[in-house]
Amino acid sequence: MAGRARVGDAPERLVRAAIGLLAEQGPSALKVRAVASASGLSTMVVYSHFGGIPELMSAVADHGFKELGAAFGRVPVTEDPIADLFAMALTCRRQARENPHLYDLMFGLSTRATYRPLPDTDRRLSGHSQAFREAHAHVTAACERLVRSGRIERQEPEAIAAQLWSYVHGYITLELAEHFVEFDDAVAQVLVPMGVNFTVGLGDQRERAEASHEAGAHLYDLIVQVR
Repeated sequence: MAGRARVGDAPERLVRAAIGLLAEQGPSALKVRAVASASGLSTMVVYSHFGGIPELMSAVADHGFKELGAAFGRVPVTEDPIADLFAMALTCRRQARENPHLYDLMFGLSTRATYRPLPDTDRRLSGHSQAFREAHAHVTAACERLVRSGRIERQEPEAIAAQLWSYVHGYITLELAEHFVEFDDAVAQVLVPMGVNFTVGLGDQRERAEASHEAGAHLYDLIVQVR
C-alpha cells in the first residue's frame, strides 16, 4: 500500500532509479525489471508512464539537461563573459565526471555504450529536447554578452556557442575515455590553452584571454566551495 500511495511521483522515482543504475552499474543495468525494482515500483508502472526503456532514457537525458541548466544558472553573470563561459565549461566537466554514463546518454555518445538518438524525432535525446535548449540558452546568453563586449570580432552568438559547445564536449569526451592520462593536469595543459586559442581566434587579445580563463577557474572554485 505504501508504494501505491506514492505512485503519483512514479515518473521522478523511475528517472532517479535509472540514473542511479547508470552511475553504479552502467547502461547494461537499464532494464525494465531492474529500474522498477530500484524504484520500489512494478514493471507495469514503467510501461504505463514511459512505454518502455527508450522513452525512459529520453526522460533521464532531459533530467540530466535540467540539472546541467540549473548548474549553469548558479554561475554568476560577471563583467567578463569569457570567465563566465569557462566557469560553465568546468561545471559541465564536473557533471560529466560525476556520472559519465548519464553524460553519454545526454549527448548521444558511444564511448562506453550506444546511446544513439531514436529515429523518431519526437524522442531524440538532445538537440530536439526543450531541456537541452534551456541549458544551452545559458551558453548562448554568455556568448551574446561576449559579442556586445567588443572583445571579439562581430559574429553570430549562436555560432560561437555551437563552436564552444563542440570543443568543450570534445575535450570532456576524450578525457572520460582516458586519452589525457599522460598529462599531470589536463585542464591546465589542454583545456585552458584550447580555450585561450579559441578566444584569440575569435579576435580577443591573448593576454586578456589568458586572464579571463584564470578568472573563470577562480569563479568555478568559488561556486564549488558553496555547493
